[in-house]
Amino acid sequence: MRRANATSPTLLRVLMKEGNTNSLTEPSFPAPRIVPRPEHNISRANISENALKVLYRLRQSGYHAYLVGGGVRDLLLGREPKDFDVATDAEPEDVRRVFRNCRLIGRRFRLAHVHFGREIIEVATFRGAGADLDEGVGARLVENGMIVRDNIYGTIEEDALRRDFTVNALYYNIADFSLVDYAGGLRDLRAGCLRLIGRDPERRYREDPVRMLRAVRFAAKLGFSVDPACERPLLELGYLLGDVPPARLFEEVLKLFQGGTGLAAFEKLRQYGLFAQLFPATDRCLEREEESFPITFVSRGLANTDRRVQEGKPITPAFLFAVLLWEPVRQRYQELLGPETDPVQAMLAASDEVSGRQRGTVTIPKRFGLPMKEIWALQPRLEQRDGKRPYRLLAHPRFRAAYDFLILRAEAGEAETELAAWWTQFQEADGQERVQMTQSGGRRRPRRRRRRAPAAVEDAGHNGSPE
Repeated sequence: MRRANATSPTLLRVLMKEGNTNSLTEPSFPAPRIVPRPEHNISRANISENALKVLYRLRQSGYHAYLVGGGVRDLLLGREPKDFDVATDAEPEDVRRVFRNCRLIGRRFRLAHVHFGREIIEVATFRGAGADLDEGVGARLVENGMIVRDNIYGTIEEDALRRDFTVNALYYNIADFSLVDYAGGLRDLRAGCLRLIGRDPERRYREDPVRMLRAVRFAAKLGFSVDPACERPLLELGYLLGDVPPARLFEEVLKLFQGGTGLAAFEKLRQYGLFAQLFPATDRCLEREEESFPITFVSRGLANTDRRVQEGKPITPAFLFAVLLWEPVRQRYQELLGPETDPVQAMLAASDEVSGRQRGTVTIPKRFGLPMKEIWALQPRLEQRDGKRPYRLLAHPRFRAAYDFLILRAEAGEAETELAAWWTQFQEADGQERVQMTQSGGRRRPRRRRRRAPAAVEDAGHNGSPE
């Protein structure tokens, strides 16, 4: 079967001997461990029907097809996979010929997306382990040790070599329902160990610095420990993330903090010094020991997002980034405030400054950046509780998100609990009570009632606010 750009084993040995800088080759794996169907727990009943369609049709068309990656890993752990990825010897154009509902995407890694309504099955051609000598359209391009383009196709063994962690290099063969393990992933899965493939972890991180973030994410998600040899470089190579496009880091941040284990990921990022590479201004604020509420605020915000994900409630990146960047915004806001300064304008100026600097590290798309700034801009307006202002705020499309944000601030000790309680009561009050509450500058003492603030945050729809 035709496989463009494949590199022969002889050429691989030559490239290794000559020390070719574009080569990622390492000694081949030993023969893979084949686990027959009766000896593993993966059942087709737990695999997406559409993923099975892709696997079967590729096989019927004369290609090899395997379920691979996180889907296999999660099935073996008894978890429900978020998505299913397929690896095959069919090249992207071949996949498009087999599936009319297929779109080819990506320049760095050419992939085929097979669409079934809202579900997308990602199909990747086996990646090769060698360098493409002509450096043409399909070549691998390595700059300063980092892969910036890679469309070299090869064998399943080479594909396994190219994957990041051993637990992600397990293949489910649709031909006989066996499990194929090239890298000792089953052993590490049982041991709860996250280990990079290859003998040189630092090199693997340099090839793709995002692997450092993936190490943190998988460790937090799976509750695994990071192999010591793979853990040490995390403390030293964080600066390499500065070479990753900010738009790509945005996607990685979402995976880190919106997967249901965001708080654990945050703590590990700070442990390895990687949070400072993603949110430098926030990290500087968190390092100050004179105030404890910034770290409490971020931790509560992430814990709340985790709870919503686990409960199947909607979330939005706008609220997440509002939490992660609030402390540098708040501090700049305080610096800009003066006797003649309009608080809302000061907040807008602080928001623009902080978000502008953040764009150089992690890009926040406008569809999330604008509502994020609205959440911040409403915080000083929530302090204005007299006359018609509270009524106008209630009608604001971002009010619920801003109110939930205020509750988090109060819980962290950064905002007045009386202010948060006032807004909780105002939303529940009838017309006459609201009139009384907005008299005398809105400073009427709230009536005694059960504490509602924690419940308000827990049940709030802040993350589901319109984009």
